[in-house]
Amino acid sequence: MKIKEYRSQFIQQLGPIYDAGEAESFFYLVLEDKQQLKRIDLALHPDLVFSEEEIVVWKSILEQLKKEIPIQYLLGKTSFYGLDFQVNEYVLIPRPETEELVEWILESQKSKGENKKIRILDIGTGSGCIAISLAKNLPNAEVFAIDVSEKALATAQKNAEINAVKVTFVNQNILETEDLQQQFDIIVSNPPYVRNLEKEEIKKNVLNNEPHLALFVEDNDALIFYKKIAELAHKNGSENSQLYFEINQYLGKEMIDLLEKMNFKNIELRKDIYGNDRMIKGEMSVQ
Repeated sequence: MKIKEYRSQFIQQLGPIYDAGEAESFFYLVLEDKQQLKRIDLALHPDLVFSEEEIVVWKSILEQLKKEIPIQYLLGKTSFYGLDFQVNEYVLIPRPETEELVEWILESQKSKGENKKIRILDIGTGSGCIAISLAKNLPNAEVFAIDVSEKALATAQKNAEINAVKVTFVNQNILETEDLQQQFDIIVSNPPYVRNLEKEEIKKNVLNNEPHLALFVEDNDALIFYKKIAELAHKNGSENSQLYFEINQYLGKEMIDLLEKMNFKNIELRKDIYGNDRMIKGEMSVQ
């Protein structure tokens, strides 16, 4: 079968679940991964064909997409901040909003114009996307990353190797941690923050496939991770050390209140590209 003809069938069969633009993007992602062909190749060579064996592979992928399994999991990889990352069912798929958090940290460091060594800690690292992106772009940084999941850390370690950076990974439950044992100039975290009451807002492909351990918190204690991490930041941060969080879009005011009560200074709340309250920064005010 001609690839061009199969493309139309592929997009049509995904029509009841995905819009045409998204279905088309899936087609070209798979085409590049499985056939090493780009959109331009198909345009220049419209008579290219799939073998019967290749059709079998494509049909399998199509059936899984119909079940709303994320394309990133099917391909086993994704891009984040211009870097390649392996992803699987043990880690969240990195989001564009999290790229904005990384960019904020990098902007802040560039504005300081300093080349002195700094120590960074990423709490709840998952795929390692934040820690690795910072390590790649801040050669003066010594980067550490914590996660409660050994399988997530194994994935993160592979990603550090793929991107040729050094990150020290630690298997640790942050909620059971009393002291980080050393000081950090920057602490960043994208912890679980989706309340159970918000599950109905989550797309099926996320709800049914991505690790709930990294997504959800109890409705009556939605800021549990933020409180704990902020406490540890006070213990293990020096004057003017920075704390960055990705947050629940509905809890921006609550996060400002939390950091104010804990004596953080220069608190700043930022919206993401979709106009939602998504990131917050505070500086440690050591007494």
